[in-house]
Amino acid sequence: MFQSRVVASILRRNKAIINSLPSNLKGTCSSRCFTPSSANAVTRTSFFGFRSLPKGHHVPSFRNMSTVASVGTEEEGLKMLVTAGPRAQKMVGIWLFGSAAWVFSMVVLGGVTRLTRSGLSMTDWKFTGNLPPLSDDEWQQEFEKYKQSPEYKRVNKGMSIEDFKFIYWMEYAHRMWGRALGMMFALPFSYFLRKGYITMRLGLRLSALFALGAGQGLIGWWMVKSGLEEPASEYVEPRVSPYRLAAHLTSAFVIYSGLFWTALSVVMPEPPAESLAWVQGAAKLKRLAIPVSLIVGITAVSGAFVAGNDAGRAYNTFPKMGDVWVPDNIFELKPTIRNLFENTSMVQLDHRILATTTLISICGLWWSTKKLDIHPAIRTLVGATFGMAALQVTLGVSTLLSYVPVSLGTAHQAGALTLLTLMLLLNHTVRRPSMSLLKTLPQRIKPFFKGKNNQKQEKLRTMAERNVVYGKSVMLAALAGMALAAPLLGMMGFSFLATLTLLFITSPLLLIFSPLLLFTGLVLMGALVGFGIAATMAFAGVSTLAWMYREIRGSLGVGSRRGQLVPGRYLQQTIQEK
Repeated sequence: MFQSRVVASILRRNKAIINSLPSNLKGTCSSRCFTPSSANAVTRTSFFGFRSLPKGHHVPSFRNMSTVASVGTEEEGLKMLVTAGPRAQKMVGIWLFGSAAWVFSMVVLGGVTRLTRSGLSMTDWKFTGNLPPLSDDEWQQEFEKYKQSPEYKRVNKGMSIEDFKFIYWMEYAHRMWGRALGMMFALPFSYFLRKGYITMRLGLRLSALFALGAGQGLIGWWMVKSGLEEPASEYVEPRVSPYRLAAHLTSAFVIYSGLFWTALSVVMPEPPAESLAWVQGAAKLKRLAIPVSLIVGITAVSGAFVAGNDAGRAYNTFPKMGDVWVPDNIFELKPTIRNLFENTSMVQLDHRILATTTLISICGLWWSTKKLDIHPAIRTLVGATFGMAALQVTLGVSTLLSYVPVSLGTAHQAGALTLLTLMLLLNHTVRRPSMSLLKTLPQRIKPFFKGKNNQKQEKLRTMAERNVVYGKSVMLAALAGMALAAPLLGMMGFSFLATLTLLFITSPLLLIFSPLLLFTGLVLMGALVGFGIAATMAFAGVSTLAWMYREIRGSLGVGSRRGQLVPGRYLQQTIQEK
């Protein structure tokens, strides 16, 4: 009680001092003084869950990635998701970006698991997880379980136990990687809650994302269970339900989008805006970016149905589907709506149309920025998005012409999530600033050059920009010719040359629209290689421990089988030799 009275008196004294200052100094002072939210943090002495989270507006006195101005703590003040200053903001941002990157790697690993046909190797699922087989008997037991599945009977009959171990380890790594993500998310979340770094709004949002992540494991098992059931016909290849696969992949995309958007909101509470003209240009761009983002999302979901129906291994030609543009059997299923999700021909045709529409839409979005007065960072981001869309289409066509190899199929799935990432970043960057920031912005940015040389410098800059546009146009025309030549090579039977031609288009596009995207791609490739090395080392470590365990038991002359004590391997060999 005494502590509360002291804090209240300090607040009244600081408020009186602030009110006596000039108006241009009130914001700077108020952002460094006590606020109602900081008073709640001072008086809080124990942890009561979300009831203990600060609920007031927090206005930082620092400048981060965006243009946060020093404003007073009024109604229109900026609503911060993280309290306790820039250090806490940085810690929470790094944690959220790390969680989003982990989900990204989960999606990539899930794609590898699907393409190697490893998803149905584990025929049971335990909520708490289980240890992998360590002895030969345990491996044989797991193999016998897999032999009872429809996939083994119709697809992998005669598979050796060594091949089974590979697909088992792939599925096991995918499941354990997801459980590790849950621990990586839950432990820092509890720590930040205990410290009071996050507000109630952020706490509720992260709790919903954590619940979705927990439900993702159930959705995954629900999907795998559909592949363990006997198909309706003996001529149908066992596979998971395309609806459940699409639900599993879509929920992963939703979780990733929520984490990435929240991380951006933490580290970039205000969009980049230095003038009202740039804000108006960003508002116009936002009206175009939202529908394009919906098209990107729908295209990604249609790709999930392509994977679920294994439609990528049909009609491995481009741009035609076989010898025709539109197959005759696209409406053979009844009711007709089923063809959109279950007919292999229709599913692939839909994905082709949606992918082309996505590329054209993003191209139009990029072209619209030529006449808009927007922030240079937003212009660069739109160019990077266009380059990534062209790369994604290139990867898709190359994957189709190459009969869906694991490498290109995985890169195509990762490219879809990368394109979605850029669209999320674009939408987050063009959002409307807070009223407190808008009041401090000038109408237009003052010219960089001053004095007599101002007109001359502006003229030179205009000429340089025009030359860059001409150079890009010529390069685009050349690349368009190559893009038209690649499908023709594919139609003539030169699939390898067509693939090389399409891949050759990628690098100039990246250099034209955004060198930053090329650097990001190299970093992403390095991260994937590092992830592969780490996974290989972990697999080798587990295998080495299992081998040492078996060898030690064999050297001791004992082994366990059904709870009984039996001779070990070396002792059995010695007895047989004698």
